[in-house]
Amino acid sequence: MNTTVMQSLRQAALAGIAAAVCIASPASAQTKTLDQLLQEVRANKLEEAQKNREREARFVEQVSERKAMLNSAVQERNAARAERDSLQKRYDSNEKQLSELQTDLENRAGDFGEVFGVVRQVAGDARSSIKGSLTSAEITDRGAFLQEMAESKALPSIGEIERLWELMLTEMVESGAVSRFNAPVVLPDGSQKQAEVVRVGTFNAMTGDEFLEYNPSTQQLSVFARQPASRWRDMADNLFSAQPGDGTVATAVDPSRGAILGLLIQKPNLLERIQQGKLVGYIVIGIGLIGLLIALERLFSLTRTEAGIRRQRKKLDDPKENNPLGRVLGAYHRNRDADVETLQLKLDEAILKDVPQLERGLSTLKILAAVAPLLGLLGTVVGMIATFQAITLFGTGDPKLMAGGISQALVTTVLGLVVAVPLILLHSMLAGRSRRLIQILEQQSSGVVAAHAEAARG
Repeated sequence: MNTTVMQSLRQAALAGIAAAVCIASPASAQTKTLDQLLQEVRANKLEEAQKNREREARFVEQVSERKAMLNSAVQERNAARAERDSLQKRYDSNEKQLSELQTDLENRAGDFGEVFGVVRQVAGDARSSIKGSLTSAEITDRGAFLQEMAESKALPSIGEIERLWELMLTEMVESGAVSRFNAPVVLPDGSQKQAEVVRVGTFNAMTGDEFLEYNPSTQQLSVFARQPASRWRDMADNLFSAQPGDGTVATAVDPSRGAILGLLIQKPNLLERIQQGKLVGYIVIGIGLIGLLIALERLFSLTRTEAGIRRQRKKLDDPKENNPLGRVLGAYHRNRDADVETLQLKLDEAILKDVPQLERGLSTLKILAAVAPLLGLLGTVVGMIATFQAITLFGTGDPKLMAGGISQALVTTVLGLVVAVPLILLHSMLAGRSRRLIQILEQQSSGVVAAHAEAARG
């Protein structure tokens, strides 16, 4: 180490001498002698030697310091290498742990994504169900939250999931409850009023004896423009008027949530059924009314005649002209002196005069009873012709186009049978009563003739 330092110092001295020689210019060489130049060189050499000795001394003094710095640098290097190795191990460990956490995160994100998809689907289904549910007429402001949750792109919070569960649970509870509340109701004329409403689960709603319909688009209750039959309305009124202490009340519940009620409303009533028969149906009904009037008149007349004959049979010796038996007995009393054959003829003549009155209208009633089903058959033929015409023009794609002709065909047949059957029964009953009265007259006439013949032989 010292040899190297000494060589370095010599080289530095030679460099200093060379530099001193080079500094001297040609002009100074001309003015100075060689001795002067030698003295200057020696002086410079001594000065440079002194400087080199000072530099060497300073350098030697700094060797221990350099060694200490080297040792410190080596230690720092070794510490840095150890720290590097430690950090490398930590980095590798963290990298492995990060990879595991990333895998776990992806798995959990997949699970959360699946849960999120299910929640969105459930929220959408619940929104559609609740929007059209009858409970929304009473419990409002649920659709906005469900719509926001169904369309959300972020994971739902625990609070949102709990609220969704609460809404679904509320809907389940309300679907089996009978509730009474006040709500605006739209009337058939378009006006609106505040009314008390009774809701039966998600099936029916009514105010008074009128059934209500819930419109999901407007979220309002409206009165059906056409109500079902009176017996259903009476049941609705019973439930609406019931009090908490009344116990069980029978009412109508539509499990199809309005579909069956809609069919009941669309079912035509008796008048509409009759109108479906059109002209032929009206004619059949007219025949039925005429036959009914004739039957009532005959029933009243025969009943009065029978009562008169019954009273006359109690007083055979005092004939009255206001009944057939009295007129027959009057003919006997007027011809008591005639022979038996003449008396028989007179009594038969009296009976024959009353027979047309007793049988009046029965033949007409019989004809009407026979014509009614024929007219019903005529209406059936007319209705089928109209049906086939509709098929020819429009095909069989829309059954409603054929409904008019089919309705006429069926309704006229029904009307013809409905008219004919009662008329036949009435004709049979009235004809039997008429024959019975005629038999009474013939029996009484035969008895009178027999008594007159015995008296003549005696």
